[in-house]
This record gives sequence, structure tokens and C-alpha cells, in this order.
Amino acid sequence: MSLDGTVDRREESQTGNGNGNGIVASSRSSYSDRRLRLNPNTDHKPESYEDLQLEFNPTVFSSLERHLPPSMLSVPRDVKVQFMKEILARYLPEGERSRVQRHREYRQKIMSNYQPLHKELYNMQPTTFFVPSFINAITSNSEESLRNIISEPSPGVYTFAMLQPSFCELLLSEVDNFERWVRESKFRIMRPNTMNKYGAVLDDFGLETMLDKLMAEFVCPISKVFFPEVGGSTLDSHHGFVVEYGKDRDVELGFHVDDSEVTLNVCLGKQFSGGELFFRGIRCDKHVNSEIQPEEILDYSHVPGQAVLHRGRHRHGARPTTTGHRINLLLWCRSSIFRELKKYQKDFSSWCGECKREKKERQRNSIAANKLEFLRREGESMI
Repeated sequence: MSLDGTVDRREESQTGNGNGNGIVASSRSSYSDRRLRLNPNTDHKPESYEDLQLEFNPTVFSSLERHLPPSMLSVPRDVKVQFMKEILARYLPEGERSRVQRHREYRQKIMSNYQPLHKELYNMQPTTFFVPSFINAITSNSEESLRNIISEPSPGVYTFAMLQPSFCELLLSEVDNFERWVRESKFRIMRPNTMNKYGAVLDDFGLETMLDKLMAEFVCPISKVFFPEVGGSTLDSHHGFVVEYGKDRDVELGFHVDDSEVTLNVCLGKQFSGGELFFRGIRCDKHVNSEIQPEEILDYSHVPGQAVLHRGRHRHGARPTTTGHRINLLLWCRSSIFRELKKYQKDFSSWCGECKREKKERQRNSIAANKLEFLRREGESMI
């Protein structure tokens, strides 16, 4: 696929004669030269894909549909699905798709056996989840209202009061209940990522829908203002989990970047000391191990209920939790649109600190070279 989303005809011809839903290769080929829109069609109302068995969350397809070319908005839904599946498959290899299917089966097994302790957590209830200042800022839906509640202790790191203490207590209680059920039923639990040995994936035991709404209705209004250059306005999937630190838990977290475009990190409690987050600059893949600049250094101390929002590519880690027990809610928010387009870009100076410095250096060198050339010509003209 090219930068603007044109499907490669050579690859298209290798997909076979049919796909099992009545659309043959010749039908697909008629749409293979269509181009994705870089900017979404905000006036278009996407179809619902909730009734289909898909490899991706149905909301991914609804979000991607807004980027379809105008000529495809009125075609049958199954044609749209096939077109979008081919796009999405380009950044999710076959082995990864198999893993996703196995995880879906694992998740269904949990939800058919686990009995929630606090059912009120599983539906979005803003007035009982969030502090009033946060609700008012989101409801006002303006950059000014958001900046009134948000602090920026370092470029690209935003902090604000978000969760009610009562919500934090309920979620901690639900996680404890789930982990107790895991132990008693001897069920194998999947941990949040390869770096954390403790914690749980909230999506796995029924909180996926609630977290989808958290991302779509409460994170996106912020990320589209502060992170538009990394897909902040097109977030369409998430990975939601809690991590646990302290005695008999993980102690610290090494220097890393997240598998997300935008990360929401909220401390839930409990009593603890230490565990500070440290940030060390935003980097693309090429520069992820490049030198830290003095202005990029930030150490942040967690406060229960307080949220930190940052780009996934913002290098960070967690210092040792020295006493007590700390639990944080993490929401890795992703944009399939951004990931598709990013594959064909080489310059990330709009957000990568090192790319930005290299670009400025090239500009300085170019200005200096032009000045020397001007002086040389001036000198020749005077001879």
C-alpha cells in the first residue's frame, strides 16, 4: 500500500478467486485502486459491525470507515469489510492474527465462568467514576476548558485529576476478586505485557466495553487536542490493564516505550512510597536509544486518582516502590489509521525529539552553506 492507501495490484492478484462471502477477486480488484482519505469524513455515519465475527474490535472498522474514499461509502457492507480487512492485515501478520483468535477464545472462557463483584463498574457512569472538574472540562469540549484542568510539567506529559476515590476502591476490589477467582479455579492468567509479572488485563474479564467508552468519550477529546500528530483524533482500539508494585510484586519498571499511540496512566492507590515515573524524551523507532537531552528529563510522583497522559513513544520507566503496595490503571490507546500511514513515513520531526533536532541541524547547515555561497559570489563579483 502506498502512503495514501492505494492497494498494490500485484499483491491483490495473489489473494485467490474468492473469499467465502460471494465476492470474487475480480470484484475486489475493482476497488483495489481506491485511496484512503488522510482526514476522516466527520459527516459520515459509519455502519455497525457489532454482529460480525471479526479479528479486530468492531469499533476499529467503524472508525476506519470514515477514512474510506467517497466512492466506497455506499457500497455493500461486506465489500467495505473486505477492503478494510486487507488494510488492517498489512500491519498484523498471520501469526499475530492466530494469537488474537486464541486470546479471544481465552477471554470468552473467563467471562462465561467469572462472576463480577461490582457490576456497576462494567457500564460507564461518568458522575460516579470521575471528579466533577474532569467531567465539566470534557462536557465543555474546548481546548480552553481542558487546559484549565491540565498541567504540563514537561513537554508532552499532561497531568490532571480524574478518578473518584470511590471508583478507585471499587476497581481495586474487583481486581482482587478476579485474582482470587484465578487462584481458586487454578485458571491460567495472562499478564498485561512482557515486562510486568503481576497485574491483570481488565479487558479479559468483561471491562472491555467500559474501557472502549473511556477511550472514545474521555481520552479522545483530550488526545485530539494535544496529540493530533500521532493519531490522537483517530484512536480506535485499546489494551486496558492494571499493574502492581511492592513487596511480593513487581518492584520497578525498566526504560521502555509503550505499544500505543497515547497512554493513560492513573494511580489507583494504595499506600506506598517511591515508584516515581521518569520520562526521558519522545523517540521514533530509529532513535529510541538516542541520547537524552537535559530538557527532556522529568520525574513524576504518583497521586491516587491523578492521571498522566503521554505519547506511547515517550520513553519512560518506574523507579522502585520502596514501601507499601502501588496499583495503576493503564490504557494503551491505538490508532489503526496512524499505524498504517506511519509505515511509509521517514521523517517524524513533528513528534520525535531526535528527528526534530536533526531537521533543525540540517536547516542550520543549509543556511550556513547558502551564506558562504553568497559571500563567495560577492567576492568573485568584486574581482
